[in-house]
Amino acid sequence: MAKVIDGKAFAEGLRGRIARAVETLKTRHGFTPGLAVVLVGEDPASKVYVANKARQTVEAGMNSWEHKLAAETSEADVLALVEKLNSDPAVHGILVQLPLPRQIDSMKVLAAISPAKDVDGFHVVNVGKLSTGQDSLVPCTPVGSVMLAKAVLGPLDGLEAVVIGRSNIVGKPVAQLLLAENCTVTIAHSKTRDLPGVVRRADLVIAAVGRPEMVKGDWLKPGATVIDVGINRIERGGKGKLVGDCDYASCEKVAGAITPVPGGVGPMTIACLLYNTLKAACAARGIDQPAM
Repeated sequence: MAKVIDGKAFAEGLRGRIARAVETLKTRHGFTPGLAVVLVGEDPASKVYVANKARQTVEAGMNSWEHKLAAETSEADVLALVEKLNSDPAVHGILVQLPLPRQIDSMKVLAAISPAKDVDGFHVVNVGKLSTGQDSLVPCTPVGSVMLAKAVLGPLDGLEAVVIGRSNIVGKPVAQLLLAENCTVTIAHSKTRDLPGVVRRADLVIAAVGRPEMVKGDWLKPGATVIDVGINRIERGGKGKLVGDCDYASCEKVAGAITPVPGGVGPMTIACLLYNTLKAACAARGIDQPAM
């Protein structure tokens, strides 16, 4: 049976290291990293997620600001708030919670965030820096996925990695991160011929396709490490259940290590948001980022 990769425990340890680094910045350099989150509307899932972000930001010793706007807020007003946050030296990270209401162009809002404060890593400048091997702010879920893989495997040099999914949020950036770790990377997707055969070559599989339990155990090379990014709600036995993109029951019998859903990659997302905020704060002050 596969080793279970405990993302919850790893995220807790990472948040602890971030909190110690924040304390170092306070005592040695006299400033506190700060994260501002913008929430437009009343989406229930977004409200819960934003509340968790705020709580964990404060627990890490950082400043946290929540800007809650009505669902009917205009695009111009959201852009004005983003510009205000861009200009505020106390704010080192800006996150605009998606989805936004219909009247607001999400791409225009994300493009308005200063790349230096873009802790979601979605700005085209940060995307370009990542793709050309420059230091940048990178989307949180890909960063967390690679951290978990390295926690199990150590250096990833030379491994064959298959990424299932080509989204701008996970698939593409995680492939770039794996290239930077000297993996041989294949990006697979819905048009890939013989997808099981492609996946079966991989020492490391990162599943981020958004299809519940698509990857089966017989798709895997024995002993492969599986990072399951998917979070899908399905009905089973008359009850709602969260499952990943991998069929956990069959995959755990073949894999060497695997992330569960929930409790795998999910907890890493907010921890890596705090990591990005710390990174942005150090860059703003010209300070070397404390080792994690």
